Amino acid sequence: MSGRRQTKGVKRSQRKFGLGASFPTIRDIEVREQTSVNEIFEQMSQSGGFQARNLGTALEILERMCRDKNCFKFLSFPAAIVATGTRGVIKEFVKRRLCDALITTCGTLDHDIARSYRPYLSRGEFTMDDIELEKKAIHRLGNVLIPRDNYGPLIEEKVQSVLTKMYHYGETSPSTQLLCQRLGESITDDKSILYWAAKSEIPVFVPGITDGAVGSQAWLFYQMHRDFKLDLLRDEQALSDIVYSAKKSGAFMMGGGISKHHTLWWNQFRNGLDYAVYITSATELDGSLSGAQVREAISWGKVSTRAKQVTVFGEVTTLLPFILTGLIQRMKK
Repeated sequence: MSGRRQTKGVKRSQRKFGLGASFPTIRDIEVREQTSVNEIFEQMSQSGGFQARNLGTALEILERMCRDKNCFKFLSFPAAIVATGTRGVIKEFVKRRLCDALITTCGTLDHDIARSYRPYLSRGEFTMDDIELEKKAIHRLGNVLIPRDNYGPLIEEKVQSVLTKMYHYGETSPSTQLLCQRLGESITDDKSILYWAAKSEIPVFVPGITDGAVGSQAWLFYQMHRDFKLDLLRDEQALSDIVYSAKKSGAFMMGGGISKHHTLWWNQFRNGLDYAVYITSATELDGSLSGAQVREAISWGKVSTRAKQVTVFGEVTTLLPFILTGLIQRMKK
């Protein structure tokens, strides 16, 4: 079929289904030796199908969010990905100041501290014998293997040292933001998320601080120092000050749970996020927050009706390195 006859056929189909002329035609994605990651994203946002187009749209929204000087940018994520090499990608977001605040879970602190001093092991499998691993004193997180001595005892040593210093200097009722800052200041590993957050003065909020090793260490410290406590309401006040003073707000949310919800929750008090990108591998069919698409949050006032928003269904550790690479290339233009 000639190009002219094909174009006429497309127009007839659009009129038949009442689509008008606003729908562009699909073009094949072209990949050559010199094709950059950014060029792939540009093609996906125009002609990609299914999740490819959503991924391309996600990068467009993140670029607009990062270029918007009036926008306060949240980065939220759960702990599991920090046990993987994705820790380095999140660290780069912080180091390059592509976010203004982190909202995460206690395990992020656990893994970031532990890996700042001792290694985790790759080449594990989801199907390994967990009884045998327990006998060998190895924890399994998916297909990541964590020697017991490289986790719990190490975290206890490092966190107790920091808590003792904080207590000595009169910081007896710290917020999780201040605790994360002090932990980051104690770390010398420049691969650490907490290190760069402290260095860049980017606040880290952990609303579920007691659900992890660092939180447990705070509880143990409390056994000997009854006047010590973590003041979570100081975190909430800080978040309140942020959202009420922000001219615009945006969020890049990876995975669900408390980190995603706390980001959405506070932004409802300023009529919702202006930019929102969410990556999830969960389904919305069970009504879970992890599976809920960003557009559902519009009905709660947590995302603005005028927001630039998209949900990408995919696995974060696979997608995030490409997203950051594409974003860096775009920001250089």
